[in-house]
Amino acid sequence: MKFKTLIIAAMISVLAACATVYTSQDFSQHQSRHNTVAILPFRVSIELKKIPDGVTSDQLRRAEIDEAYVFQKQLYNQLLVQYAKNRYTVSFQDIDRTNILLERAGIKYENISSSTKDEIAKILGVDSIISGQIRREQPMSTGAAIFSTIFLGFSSTNKVNVNMAIHDGAAAQLIWSYDHEVSGGLGSSAEGLAKSLMSGISRKFPYNRKNM
Repeated sequence: MKFKTLIIAAMISVLAACATVYTSQDFSQHQSRHNTVAILPFRVSIELKKIPDGVTSDQLRRAEIDEAYVFQKQLYNQLLVQYAKNRYTVSFQDIDRTNILLERAGIKYENISSSTKDEIAKILGVDSIISGQIRREQPMSTGAAIFSTIFLGFSSTNKVNVNMAIHDGAAAQLIWSYDHEVSGGLGSSAEGLAKSLMSGISRKFPYNRKNM
């Protein structure tokens, strides 16, 4: 499993060069003012050609929610590694605090998109917000395959679309985004796939001291 994860990480690292990255012209001004960034749970969608017998749509939705928090955690961990090396000019709010504050405000995973980024930033007490979307296409046709995906955490992913965005917390302005698609039979646990994808993103993260 470790060898497989390394292969995926290497492939994604190479393909990351093809990612589409947007940085606002005034990003440096935002960077000079920002101190703390919060990471929201990612929006995850798992698209299957056919839902196998014995699997319900509720189970699929549950799997999507679980992965949303896996991707949030993995991005947080990857960014903390770089932060510990003093490479970033901002700190990152603990994701447990982020999720608790959102819950106290009545903002759940299902309705988080109903709040604007500036509203969320005010609730969390941060300067900017990281949000993301992951779309996974899995060409599964058997009950055994989908059972392993949901209950064992192992999947065969044909295509992954990744989008990540940073919004200024005061003006809700989009100041950075990252879009990328990885194709070609990626087999990994959800956590392993998340770690590989988020590692590639963290290397392109814009709050770098070199940009100051």
